[in-house]
Amino acid sequence: MRERIDQLLQNLDKTIVGKQRAIRLVLVALFSGGHALLEDVPGVGKTLLAKSLARCIDGKFQRLQCTPDLLPTDITGTNIWNPSSGEFQFMAGPVFANVLLADEINRATPRTQSALLEVMEEQQVTIDGISRPVQEPFFVIATQNPVEYQGTFPLPEAQMDRFTLSFSLGYPSHTEELEMLQRLQHMIAPEALTPCITPEEVQVLQRQCTQVRIETSLQQYLLELVRLTRTHEQVTLGVSPRGSVAFYRAVQALAFLEDRDYALPDDIKFLAPYVLAHRLIPSGGHQGGQIVADLLSTIAVPR
Repeated sequence: MRERIDQLLQNLDKTIVGKQRAIRLVLVALFSGGHALLEDVPGVGKTLLAKSLARCIDGKFQRLQCTPDLLPTDITGTNIWNPSSGEFQFMAGPVFANVLLADEINRATPRTQSALLEVMEEQQVTIDGISRPVQEPFFVIATQNPVEYQGTFPLPEAQMDRFTLSFSLGYPSHTEELEMLQRLQHMIAPEALTPCITPEEVQVLQRQCTQVRIETSLQQYLLELVRLTRTHEQVTLGVSPRGSVAFYRAVQALAFLEDRDYALPDDIKFLAPYVLAHRLIPSGGHQGGQIVADLLSTIAVPR
């Protein structure tokens, strides 16, 4: 399985220039069984990353362009009357995929956004009283523009809480952008990548990640970070118990990616801003990222 992960990283490097941090974070979200929210400006490679990942794991990829007129059934699917058979026939929506890219998710209305709540938590959708499981593994990569808010609908707390990690790719450095231009002559499209791991092997990796040991002192450290967000004077709403579980699983996945069967304090410190900040509702114009940074600087690290 270590060889599979190395091949996966090499494959993604063929289409994504630089961005090792973003690649590592999106794999942490995948192997921890969660989902990823990319808050970034257009044109920095979010769709390319999602398509490349889906191709590498030989999974089904679906892209959903969120707009205000998008309906919940456009995501989940619906029952359509079939005159030839004389009965309703279920037409599956794009949610029935291994990797779902929900582009500009905050441009969909709250009613449409809510269509993802059940499937992101329970890997199933319920239509007309019938629950249908989606494919496994099921991984959502959602994007939203953190700058342009006209015509958008902010994600509710329940939706934000279902994303294990939230991060941005950011603009490439001068060297990375130059390399990107030089690659244009021999660019490899995501469709041309050779799958290096199967969806079934991804599920095996997800199960193996849960075996990573986190010592009691580190569990206490992680929990202290979470619980202090609930009583912090600059926070209106802190991190939920679901966030604690997501944090724990993400730390296990990161340690596993680093080829360790045990977690380190640095794993918690590295992931804390990406797991906790988007779950906070700060008060008085404060920023979630700064609040998490303050907590990391004040809480003693276990030794």
